[in-house]
Amino acid sequence: MLYAIISEDVNNSLERRLAARPDHVARLETLRDEGRLVLAGPHPAIDSEDPGDAGFSGSLIVAEFDSIRDAQAWADADPYMIAGVYAEVIVKPFKKVLP
Repeated sequence: MLYAIISEDVNNSLERRLAARPDHVARLETLRDEGRLVLAGPHPAIDSEDPGDAGFSGSLIVAEFDSIRDAQAWADADPYMIAGVYAEVIVKPFKKVLP
């Protein structure tokens, strides 16, 4: 089943994000290579594709896991969680309708 992993950053998270990004992206690439990743990306803190120093306010990942427990465990082990980038992470089932 698909699950949405919706994350909210702590304030001023950009420096922590940049430091943990290579490990975070590597885990996403593994999901992609396994054919389980639907989409992933950050929410810019301002209305711009390149928010610069404004950074990001959170992230969204939609991926396939065997259960919500597995999705939550994967989210809990995210390098951004470990680095203190995320203040909160919500994991919930997702049903893709379009496209």
